[in-house]
Amino acid sequence: MNNCIIVTGGAGFIGSNFVNAWVKGGLGQVVNLDKLTYAGNLANLAAIEHNPQHIFVHGDIADSAKMDDLLKQHQPCAIVNFAAESHVDRSIHAPGEFIQTNIVGTFNLLESARAYWNDLGDEYKDKFRFLHVSTDEVYGTLTATEPAFTETHAYQPNSPYSASKAASDHLVRAYYHTYKFPVLTTNCSNNYGPYHFPEKLIPLVIHNALAGKPLPIYGNGQQIRDWLYVEDHCSAIRRVLEAGTVGEVYNIGGWNEKANLDVVHTLCDILDKEKPKQSGSYRDQITFVTDRPGHDARYAIDASKIERELGWKPAETFETGILKTVKWYLAHQAWVQNVTSGEYKNWVNTNYQERGEELA
Repeated sequence: MNNCIIVTGGAGFIGSNFVNAWVKGGLGQVVNLDKLTYAGNLANLAAIEHNPQHIFVHGDIADSAKMDDLLKQHQPCAIVNFAAESHVDRSIHAPGEFIQTNIVGTFNLLESARAYWNDLGDEYKDKFRFLHVSTDEVYGTLTATEPAFTETHAYQPNSPYSASKAASDHLVRAYYHTYKFPVLTTNCSNNYGPYHFPEKLIPLVIHNALAGKPLPIYGNGQQIRDWLYVEDHCSAIRRVLEAGTVGEVYNIGGWNEKANLDVVHTLCDILDKEKPKQSGSYRDQITFVTDRPGHDARYAIDASKIERELGWKPAETFETGILKTVKWYLAHQAWVQNVTSGEYKNWVNTNYQERGEELA
């Protein structure tokens, strides 16, 4: 077994941030497996494209033969599984892809990893870890006054996406309790930051604002989310991988509950300062659209356990993280143009002509 990890879904938003930080930090070799669906983007990895510590492999976690070959060839000490279909509205329109990737794909990945682990010597078996990256959406929704989600909160998924992620979480848990397979699970709140695909609230608002388009907000915009800067999320995953207790679940949050409308107002105000319009405010572009089915009212993560047991807490406040994010998008308009000119644009035209684009 080598000082090497396999990262699945490492060309997507969170995965690419994790891979970039791992390689740039000199933490070891990364074998990066990604299916390169619409949200997987090799441009996210341009900074480490020629780094020998990064090996990109185009492939699917549901492809057991490919996974078996990669494990045999690279002998990793850990697998970090980011690979997932993750967009709620897409899951409403086409749930089959979510079942295939998030449930069947995770099952196949677990089976390949378990077979590899079983063949390791005892010393290496003890060191190996399988870290499964999940979401707070598996817990369902909260009222305005209910306490935040803890790791023992009952699963109550409300969309095909969150149901598929809940199923994958249960599989990971079962592999620990049935086979003693050394798993770790993290459930994170809403991420934001560089390389975020512009179907989600923050990058979509920035993109539409600069393009002079409406800023569509579902319902009354009072849906509350806990916001986590992506680099903080990546540092938390590294800490769990390093010191987490096998079989345990760790909630990762930013301690930043914000209503969607407040987030949009903040973005407009930052853009008014950083790239002002010729007249008026970006707030003038805000419009309200029909709410989506099963839209959860509030997510909130209680991240006390990871701070108490592993000493991790976020480095960024929402105010510092969101300013960094806006400045990144303003400085990387070519990246935005590239990802919005292809399949995403076609998909939006097909699915959102009548009610506006997704706003997380």
